Amino acid sequence: MSLFQADNLSINFGGIKAVDGVTFDVAKGEVFTIIGPNGAGKTTIFNLVSRIYEPSGGRLVFDGNDITSVPPHKIAALGIARTFQNIELFEHATLLQNLLLARHAHKTSGFFSELLFLPSVRRKELEHREAVEKIIEFLDLQQYRDSFIVNLPYGVRKVTELARALCTDPKLLLLDEPSSGLNVEETEDMAFWIQDIKNLLGITVLMVEHDMKLVSAVSDRVLALNYGRPIATGTPSEVQSHPDVVRAYLGG
Repeated sequence: MSLFQADNLSINFGGIKAVDGVTFDVAKGEVFTIIGPNGAGKTTIFNLVSRIYEPSGGRLVFDGNDITSVPPHKIAALGIARTFQNIELFEHATLLQNLLLARHAHKTSGFFSELLFLPSVRRKELEHREAVEKIIEFLDLQQYRDSFIVNLPYGVRKVTELARALCTDPKLLLLDEPSSGLNVEETEDMAFWIQDIKNLLGITVLMVEHDMKLVSAVSDRVLALNYGRPIATGTPSEVQSHPDVVRAYLGG
């Protein structure tokens, strides 16, 4: 059963077709990865899915609902979370504070209720803290919880951004180049987290990635793009051996 579908998705920038009639679906409980050379349209698709960009054509369906016209600030509340290739965290806040901010999508209390800190608000605050602490423990971030982001190593920041996305309780997690800037050991750890996110948390993953070792380790299916168009879809081994992919992406 599909959790997410992109149907004939397109976007033009001036006279350039950055994404040209891309169709794919992501089944519940799978890791679906989009690969392709630089400029293939991978991150552009993520910007369309997270509603940062408005499509020129096509349709986006999530959990049975058309989200093509949903405003970007409502996407997280629907159950879609995202990380970024370039880390987007509040550097002069602590790791814990960054994760608590992710719970904003689940806040239902009004201004005056929060101003008076009513019992209902206190109960919700405790629920949010409990949810955040579970993610901190899940990703082994306990020793960094009170550290300022600016003082953390790059690899820990990447995991922190992953943690912040998980704190929104997503059904669909968009991972934009999760191995970018990581060393070999950190990339192996990232593969471990992605597998646990799928198998233990039951979260569906849509990923853009260039590290083919990571792609092979975690992906159920892969879509290869070139010049904004699909050129192959299948298992990691099927796509990596496809002649068009070898020419376009692997330099064969």
